Amino acid sequence: MTRTLAATLLISLSLAGAAAPGASAADYIGSGQVQSYDAGVCSEASVLGFITSRFEYRAANYLHADLSIAEIRNMGQDRHEFRDETHLVEREYCFATAVMTDGQQRSLYYLIERPWGFAGVGRNIEFCVGGLDPWYVYGAHCASLR
Repeated sequence: MTRTLAATLLISLSLAGAAAPGASAADYIGSGQVQSYDAGVCSEASVLGFITSRFEYRAANYLHADLSIAEIRNMGQDRHEFRDETHLVEREYCFATAVMTDGQQRSLYYLIERPWGFAGVGRNIEFCVGGLDPWYVYGAHCASLR
């Protein structure tokens, strides 16, 4: 990693932490103690809520399964592609564990792109739950979101 890239990453992370309240999610399953994780935008409630509600719709309408995401935990960021003159969209690749209503734990990979939408306002979230992409929309084992 070059010094300028490292410095840019450090500045971006400190500005993101100063500009937004610390988003954290809690893990209530396990030892009985609450463990919190801070994964930046990857753990924002709005992002996780979007994934949960969209998965429920897709499970019912495409997979024809009575399946939902009960909990998302262990969120983290895999990589961050910053916006520059050659990349007009900033991308954050995230991962987590999705605890399903059937009790199984599955890998969850998601991508947050911004600015997005009309006139570059808003964001786009793509996600893939391991083993639940029968048409390989995101490649084998969610490869395109890793």
